[in-house]
Order: sequence, then structure tokens, then C-alpha cells
Amino acid sequence: MQEFKAKAKTTQKMTRDGVVETNQATGEQTRKSQRETDDFSGDATENMTEKALNRAATERQRHKAKKRRRKAKKDAKQAAKAAAQPQASRLQFKEEERTDPELAKYVKKSEKAADRLEAAREKIPKQKRIKAARKFDEETGRAKTRLYFEKTDKPPNGKLHHNPADRPVREIKNYVHGKVGEVEKDNSGVEGAHKSEKLAERAGGYASRKLKEGYRSHKLKPYREAAKAEAASQKADTNYLYHKTLKENPELASNPLSRFHQKQQIKRQYAKDLRAAQKAGKTAGKTAGAAKNARKAAGKAGEATKKTTDFIARHWKGILTVGVFLLLIVMIFTGLSSCAAIIQGGVSSVLGTSYTAEDEAIREVEADYKELESGLREEIADIETDYPDYDEYQYHLDEIGHDPFALASYLTAKLYDYTREEAQAEIQALFEKQYTLALREEIQTRYRTETTTDPETGETTTEEIPYDYYILHVTLTNKNIKTLAGELLTPEQKEMFDVYMETKGNKPDVFGDDYATGTPGSGEYTDYEIPPEALSDERFAAMIAEAEKYLGYPYVWGGSSPSTSFDCSGFVCWVINQSGVGSVGRTTAQGIFNYTTPIAPGEAKPGDIIFFTGTYDSGSAVSHVGIYAGNGMMIHCGNPISYASVNTPYWQSHFYSYGRLP
Repeated sequence: MQEFKAKAKTTQKMTRDGVVETNQATGEQTRKSQRETDDFSGDATENMTEKALNRAATERQRHKAKKRRRKAKKDAKQAAKAAAQPQASRLQFKEEERTDPELAKYVKKSEKAADRLEAAREKIPKQKRIKAARKFDEETGRAKTRLYFEKTDKPPNGKLHHNPADRPVREIKNYVHGKVGEVEKDNSGVEGAHKSEKLAERAGGYASRKLKEGYRSHKLKPYREAAKAEAASQKADTNYLYHKTLKENPELASNPLSRFHQKQQIKRQYAKDLRAAQKAGKTAGKTAGAAKNARKAAGKAGEATKKTTDFIARHWKGILTVGVFLLLIVMIFTGLSSCAAIIQGGVSSVLGTSYTAEDEAIREVEADYKELESGLREEIADIETDYPDYDEYQYHLDEIGHDPFALASYLTAKLYDYTREEAQAEIQALFEKQYTLALREEIQTRYRTETTTDPETGETTTEEIPYDYYILHVTLTNKNIKTLAGELLTPEQKEMFDVYMETKGNKPDVFGDDYATGTPGSGEYTDYEIPPEALSDERFAAMIAEAEKYLGYPYVWGGSSPSTSFDCSGFVCWVINQSGVGSVGRTTAQGIFNYTTPIAPGEAKPGDIIFFTGTYDSGSAVSHVGIYAGNGMMIHCGNPISYASVNTPYWQSHFYSYGRLP
């Protein structure tokens, strides 16, 4: 008789080594999983730990990117909501309300806020839409449809668009980094290159994100300003209505808590009335337009899906072949990913530190700014012609000039990308901030001696006759662009400005080789005509002839020759040595002071050296030096080399001493 034997009971469970099957009758265990057993010893443990850390870092970056997309989407939604709101009509005020002392201040604030709101809405980009209007013709008895263009606010587009290729590329990068991490411990060169690659990827990604965020923020700025102005206008209107209510109902003004509650009630009622007015004017057209757009979008989506499905069905072999080919390309270039990542990071870094405007636009804007400075020079030169009725003119003038790279860096940080036309308003505002020209009249009472003789007695009488002496003080203050950048730019824009100044926008030759090498005339400078009697001194004539060769050369820290241009001490040393009046070598401003003999200001004459202190932290008493040219003028290496008045408030506050050459 055949003996039947029951099948042994088995169970399966997941362990660290994979799926394990256990025979409950015999206790025998069999490993069913086909994957390799993890090795938790030695280098393998370190590799797994590093892979886990890399994976965690990648997920953290993905989470941050998701938060940025969510924030950008929220900002765009708020901007779109602000743009979609119709322009709120401003409050209308009666003449008695405008003249009422208690309400005039609040009327003025309300109108000012409304003006700002209108100006902010005008800056929102506009678009034209074709509209249809039906009109009944009484003569023909028919209705006619007329098409016309309606100008409306352009909706903002500040969303962060997700690239579908980001996730596959990220997975490939993680796979490659993991494989390299498994073997990098065996070769220190590979390990160093791998860490450099990851650092370059992070730097490139950071620069790319900042550029995109800055561009989106710039595009959404008009909508943010409009929303801000809308809130300020509503606040001013509410404040006016509140004070008007108090004036009409004095019994309401009881205590601070009650007044606050009443003001909040007025504010809520005003907002409710505003929303009701907007809804009454926009609801019907908006609902109909939304339904029409929804039907149109649904039709387009269905048509696109059908076309895509038909194309895949007809060309499935070709698509499969292309997919296999792309897979092979990915496998071949996996080993070159390190070089590619480094190059990508380098390119991103260069793009993030470069001027974004076209070279031609940068040069045209620089020429426009120089034109403004030339106009300022002409205005100062015509002072005595335009104001002729003064006995004396005293000039206290800072130098006129700027660093062209500072101007280009400022505009790039402020406007990101710009053309000549787009930059006009900004350079005009910057010019007005940089230069301040002030005229001040001073009237002095002076006395002149008059002698008269009595014709009868012949007696002579002398007396002092007072008269008014008119002096016009002309003061020009130059606040350089680097200082203004810290005041006018946001912290993020100031960081970008500093980067552009450090790298010169990766376009050091954008203003031509003349500026870089310091060719005479390459920079705008203040000229001065030396009196002929001063040139009778042969030593001074030799010095000034040599010094004027380099008018317009730019200031270059440490420069000491025409090939490199000059700094202040390098310029004075070069003039002394080359003119033959002395031999001082190459030394600092303090060294030149030690070489000369100090003299009193009243003894100074053309050809003496003038010294200044505290112009910067030089570590010595003397920090700046120039050559005195007489009549309160000096020639020195500012930026560029130029003549300047030593009687301006700035130079007077830093004056140290005069010195005479041996």
C-alpha cells in the first residue's frame, strides 16, 4: 500500500541577507533572494555610509528646490491676483473738504497714495486683446459687430517650470557618484577629482539658481510694487474716512480702544464695498471667458494626445532604435561625467559673474554718462557768465569722473540686462545722486578810504566808507558710484555688484585697450592753464611738462610707469625722476615726504609737493601726494590723473603739509 507523506510546512521571511525560506519540520533554511549579500565590513561599510550621505544630500537639495518652486508659484499667484484686479477709483473730495484744516492732511495723503498707485499700475507690462462690440444701427435695423483692441495688464509669468529631464539626470549622477565612491578610496587622485567634481556641480547649480531667481524677481517687480501701492492707497483712504466720520460724529471719539475698533470696522466696510464694485464690473465677462478658455484648452489637449499616440504607433521601431542608441551614449560618456561636470560648473560660474548686456550697449551707456559729466563741466565753466554781478568767485570742486566698470557693474546688478534706451532713466538718477552742485552767496561789508579837500579852507579829510562785497561760492560734491551702490542697491544686488567689480564682468577690455593701458586722454579729467609767470621757473616748467603727458591716465594701485599707469606716489616719483629735478627712486607718499623739506602753507609755490593724511588706512601719517601748481591747484593721480583744487572741503580736511624738493 502506497504511503502518502504530507508536504513539509515552509515559511518565508525577509532578513538583512534577503528572503530566507525555513522548513518547519526539519528546521533547514534556504536563501531564496538572488541579489548579492551586503558586506558590512571594512571599506564596504564606509562606501555604503558615504552613498547614504550623498543620497540624503541629493534629497535635501530636491526638497529645497520643491520649496522654491512652491514659493515662486505662490508669488506668481499673488502677482496675478493683483494684476487681475481692476483699477480702484480714487476718492473724490469736495472743495470744502480740501480746505478743512482737520481733513486737508488726510486728503493730501489719500491723493498722493492714489497717484503712486496709478504710476505703479502704468509700469505693469501691457498687452492688446481683440474685443468685439455689437451696435444696433437704427437706419438699417440691423446689429453690427465692431472689432477693436483693448489694452489690458499683462498677466505675470513667474512660475518655476519643472524640467522633466531633471529626475533622470539626477538619478544618473547619483549612480555615477556611487560607482566612483566605491573605488575612490583606492586612489587618492580619483578621490580628489571626485570631490572637486561634486564641489563644481554645487557651485554651478547655485549660480544657475541665483540667476534664474534674480531674473524672475525682476520680472515680477512691477506687480509687487502695484500690490504694495494698492495696499497703501486703501490704508490712506480708510484713514481719511475714519477722520471724516469722527468729524461728523464727535461723540464717537471716546477712548483709544474704541477708536481702534471703529477704525477697523470702517476698514472692513471699505474693503467690502471695493470688492463688491470689482465683482459687479468683472464677474460676467470673467466667467464667460473662463468657460470659453476651458473648452478651447480641452480641445487642444485631446488633439495633441491623439497626434502623439498615432505618431508612436506608426514609428515604434524608430523610437525603439533611438532609445537604445541614447542608452549606449549615456553608458559611453559615464566615465567622462567628471570633466563634463567641471566644465558645466565653470561655465555657470563665468555666466554668473559676467555683464549680461551687449558690449555695444555697455559702451554706449558709458558714453552717455560721460556726456552728462561734460555738461556739468560746461555748466561750471559758465558760472561767471551766467552769474556776472559778483566781485569774487570761490570754487570748491571735487573731481568730475567715475570708474566705467563701477557704472557697468551697478547697472547690471540693478537692471540685470539692459539696452541703451532702458538704462537712460537709471543713469540720470544715478548722476543726480553722484554729483551735487551748490551755489552760495556771501555778502561782506568792506571799507574803502576816501579823501576829500575843503575848497575854502584847503583842509583834507579822510574817512572809511562801507560797501557790500559779493562773493559766490561754487561747491561740487562727488559721491562715487561704489559708495552709492551700498546705499541704493539691495543686499542681494550689492553682492552681485561686488562680484562684477572683482571680475570686471569677465570683460576687462570692453572699454578698449586705451583704458586698460592708460593712453593719454582715455579718461575725462579737469584741465588747468598754468600762468605764464609760473613757467619762468625752469624746475617747475620741466616738472609740469612731464606731468601733463599723463593727464587722463587711470589710477592703478601700485602703478609706477606709463606702461602700467600710476598710483599717487608712483606718479609723483616718475615726474621727479624723469624731469631731472631730483632722484627719489620708487617710494611711498610717506617716503616722498621724508625726502622733502616741510614748509609753511604761506611759502608754497609752484613745483612744491603737497601731502594729505587719512584719505585711507595707509599705516603712515601721509596717505596721498600731489604736485602744487599755484593758485590753489594741484596735479595728482586721482582717477584719472587730473588737476584739482586744494581748497575743496575734502582736501582741506585731509591736508597735512607742503614740502620742497632739495
